[in-house]
Parts: sequence; structure tokens; C-alpha cells
Amino acid sequence: MSASVRHGSSRAQAWFCTTGLPSDVVFEVHDMTFHLHKFPLMANSRKIHRMLTEQEEKRPARGRRRRRMTSSDGGDSGDDGAAETEIEEAEEEEKRDEQQQVRREGDGQVYSIVFPDFPGGPGTFEVAAKSCYGVRVDFTPWNVAPLRCAAEYLEMTEDHAEDNLAARAEAYLEQTVLRHPGDATKALKSCEELLPLAEELGIVDRCVEAIAARSSAASRSWFDDLAVLGLRMYKRVMAAMAARDDVRAEARESCLVSYARGTIPGLSRSMRRRLASAPVSSEVEQKELLEAVVASLPADKCSGRVVTAKFLFALLRTSHILRASDSARAALERKAATQLEQATLEDMLIPSYSSAAETLYDVDCVERIVRYFLAEEELSGEASYSAAIEEEAGEVSRPSAMGMVQVGKLVDSYLAEVASDANLKPAKFCELALSLPDHARIYDDGVYRAVDIYLKAHPRLTAEERDRVVGVVDCRKLTVEACTHAAQNERLPLRAVLQVLFFEQLQLRRAITGTLLAPAAAGPPRAARQQQRAGPGEAAAWRGATALAQESQVLRLDMDSVASRVQELERECSSMRRAIKKIDGRGGSRSPGGRSPDGGDGSGPAAGGWRARHGCKFSTQVCDSQARNVVASRASRMGMSP
Repeated sequence: MSASVRHGSSRAQAWFCTTGLPSDVVFEVHDMTFHLHKFPLMANSRKIHRMLTEQEEKRPARGRRRRRMTSSDGGDSGDDGAAETEIEEAEEEEKRDEQQQVRREGDGQVYSIVFPDFPGGPGTFEVAAKSCYGVRVDFTPWNVAPLRCAAEYLEMTEDHAEDNLAARAEAYLEQTVLRHPGDATKALKSCEELLPLAEELGIVDRCVEAIAARSSAASRSWFDDLAVLGLRMYKRVMAAMAARDDVRAEARESCLVSYARGTIPGLSRSMRRRLASAPVSSEVEQKELLEAVVASLPADKCSGRVVTAKFLFALLRTSHILRASDSARAALERKAATQLEQATLEDMLIPSYSSAAETLYDVDCVERIVRYFLAEEELSGEASYSAAIEEEAGEVSRPSAMGMVQVGKLVDSYLAEVASDANLKPAKFCELALSLPDHARIYDDGVYRAVDIYLKAHPRLTAEERDRVVGVVDCRKLTVEACTHAAQNERLPLRAVLQVLFFEQLQLRRAITGTLLAPAAAGPPRAARQQQRAGPGEAAAWRGATALAQESQVLRLDMDSVASRVQELERECSSMRRAIKKIDGRGGSRSPGGRSPDGGDGSGPAAGGWRARHGCKFSTQVCDSQARNVVASRASRMGMSP
């Protein structure tokens, strides 16, 4: 069997079956005509067989009526009204039979059948027609559902002919397509243009169940195929997955993320690739898609491996762009708060898209997320540090405590980023900085840096506003480097500088005093118990103070050794000066030649004698003595002998 396609004037395209015999039936499917032979089609399609048989029986009556219409055209003008009435009745009858019309073309034996709503369109009809001529049908996940619906439409079943199109399509659907979720997704997409027939045949339900049942066991390579689905089919798939107990949460999250990334452009600033088969949606459709994705998010906290903090913040940023509903934004903010400790500074930099906002970034949104995070921590009881565990490295930590510290660092970095915004009010800056509890910051160096940037960017603050901004920094939690910088910072009020200096000296004194007075019997076990009773913030502060105290102790011992050696040298120098004066007073006892009475040159026993008489004992290894004392002090601290 061969075919040719040619363009006509009244129709867009025409398809001819060139088998050597003239065609006797013409099918009109949408904008295309097919010139075929009735006997192969009648042998495989019950519907075509029935239509042509019925029209064969009615042909004489239709022929007489048409001849009457023809003869009336040549009659008198008095019969024009009756002729027009008969023509109108004929046209109305043809309109009523438009969907399944068989009409005779001229006086020949060629019939025309119109299928304006044929499932799958001209392409599917062409494949179905070829199967009637014995041409092999190559089934794919994309065409199996249209061919199954076409077979049902044409009644190409086993009751009419063996090994018919309906049976072959069903076999391929059950044995191949429904066994893999990726193929089932493609077949489900093709069903969107076949409703309601695909729904009546159960193809939609079977594809949805196949995707849900095999989503956990299959590989993740097919998840990107979900992007081709429309919103309606996507909702049915997610509902089916949620209703099954054997579907892992990670599989549902993977389906959600893949669909969102494939259907919502600009979801992630780092993603530059979209699926070629994914439909391009309008802004209204994207908004609807985004709200549907938000509604599909798990009610519990996500695993974090698939639905990551980056993905949630990208959804939140896109919701601002698309002006999603307030409920969708609030849901995303609460969901993002559950993974705030995994977010980065780039994730939190959400621009202000509202015309009423004055700042470059949406600080109010970040503040709400931080408060949701703190409320979640308080409700779950993870803010308690009484049951802290000790890790192999000797550090005391709890997941919630480490998360709180990580959020503290993140907020400080965010404050430093937005501090240069000239439109950021002091009250809003202080409100966000003070929203975290004290144990969220081990050191206040980060918030001090943000305060310094804010003061530099806002030089016209009043004295009261400046004091309020600087007041968010706890001077007792600044490191030595931060204290040194703060003591020389001209932008800080004098009162704040004095506080920094005071607490710096106080911390150093307490660290040194606590280390020197600590009994040696306490040892590592007691220090470990003290760290176990303290929270992560206090434990880190304890470790920092201990290290500082140890360094201070070594420095103090070295300085004491140097001071002792300097005092010894001063005493020897004083004794030497007194001896020299006495020698100068006895200069007359020498001989004029500068010789001593015993004939020496002053460097013999006589010289050693006056050194011995006056007690001048000079050490010939001053540097060695000093180094020996320092080494000895360090060796004693480490439990070694010098």
C-alpha cells in the first residue's frame, strides 16, 4: 500500500491510497480528506460497516429526492418557493447528520464520511486506516492511547475481526506502558486531548495508578517527564501518590520539585535549562501552577534532600514576582522556616517587588521567617540544651543548638548585606537583630560588623538612634580582634567604646584568675562535667575562655621570668658600679706605668680578687638563662621536663 498527499483548494490536505483501484469512500477528518476503499475498512470497523450498509439501503430514496430537486430548478417561476423549501429541508437534514454523514457524490458510487471529532485527529486516523490494509502499527507511549480511543470510536474490536486494533493497543498498554512510570506519564499526557473517551475507557485511571505505584521503585530519570502534564493531571498523580502508603515521601518530593522546575520559568536563578516538551504557560497559569505546587508540599517537615531550602526560597521569590495569594506566601514562609539553618545568604536576598516597599530587599519577609523558625523551635522543644551530647572531637552540641547558631550567623550576614541600604530604618534593623535569642550567637562579631556598616551608611543618625543601633551588640561577647577594632572605631559613641574596653579587661582578668586558681585535681573530668551542664553557646564560650586563659598564663609566666632576670641584672649592675667607684678611689696606689703593685696589668688575680670582694657575679649566659626559664615554664605546663 502506498499513499500520496496533495493540497486542494477547498481542503487543507488530501491523502490518497494508491493501490491501483479507484477510491470509493472519502473520509473527512478535521482539515484533511482520506480517499480510501470501503471493503478493507468495513471488514475491520463495525461502525463504518454499519454506516455504509444503512446508506446503501437508503440510497434510492435519496436519489429520487435529489432528482426532484434537480428538476425543480428548470420549472416555472411559480414553483420557486416549493423548490427553495425542499432545498432548505435538505440542508437542515445534512446539518443534523454532520457528525456521521454519508452522502452520495453525484451519480457515482463514491461516499463521503465526516468525522469532525475523531479522537487523535488526522494522524491517528491515518494509522488506524493503514492497519485495515494490513500495514504494521508501531505503538509508542505517545500514540497508544489515541489509537485505543480511535479503535473504540470506530468499533475495531475482536467481536468484529480477529487481532483488531483495540486488542493490540490494549496489549501494548498493559504489557509495556503501564509497567514504567515514565511511559505511563507520556500516555497520560496524550489523554488530555482524548477526554472524555480516555476517561471512559479507564486509560487515565490506569496511567495515574501506574505512576503512583511504581514511583518509589523506579529510578528518578523519569521525574522530568512530569513537566509535560497539565495541572489537572498533575494534581491527580499527586493525589494518588499521597493516598498510597507504599510511596516514599522522597519520591513525592522529587515529583513535586521536577514538575515545579519544568513548568514555572525563572523558579531558580541558577537554573538555565527547561524541558523542551514542557508547555510555556502564561503568567496567570504560572501563578496557578505555583499555588498548586505549594498545596502539594508535605504537611510535615521535608527531608531536605529533595525539597531543599534553596528550592523553597526560590518558590517564595517566584511567588512575590507572580503576586501569589497571601495564603500561598504564608505557607511558603512557614515551610522555608523549617529549613532556615540550611539556607544561604543568596537564598534570603528576596527583592522587594511591591511598589510600597522602600528597601531593596524584603526585610519584613525575612523577619517573619526568622520568627516562624523560633516559634517552631519553641514548640518542638529543641531549644532546650540540658541533654547535650559530646562528640568525638570533644565539642558539645545538639542538632537544634547548632541549627540555632547557624541561623544566628545567617541573620548577621543578612544584616551586614542590607545595612548599606539607605532606606532601612534603624527600628527595622534593630528589630531583626534582636529577634534572635542570646544563645544564637556565640560571639557578636557578626552583628558588630553589621552595625559598623549601618553606621557608616547612615551618618546622619541622631544620638538616640545611634545608641539604639549600637545597643544590639553585646560587648561581653566580642573577640579580641573585634574589641581592638571597636576601641579605635570613631563611629561608635564614646560610651560604647568605654564599655568595650571595660569588658575586655574584665574578661582577661577573669580568665587569668580562673585559670590560676583552678585546682589541678579538677582535671579534664571536672571540665567535661562543666561543659556538659552548659549549653552549646556557654560551652563554646567556656572553651574560648579556657584557651585564652592558658595563653595568658604562658605569657604571664614568660613575663615573670623576664622580669626576674631583669631585676637580677639590675642588682648586678648596681654592685658593679659601686665596685668601680671604689676602684677609682684607689687609683693612687697604682704605679705610674699603670701596673699594679704586684706587677700585674689588672687582669690577673688582683682583678678577680676585687670582683670577689665586692660580690659582682656576672652570668656569661644571660640569653640562655632567660630561654631556659621560658622553656621550663612551658614544659611544666605540658607535663614535660625541660
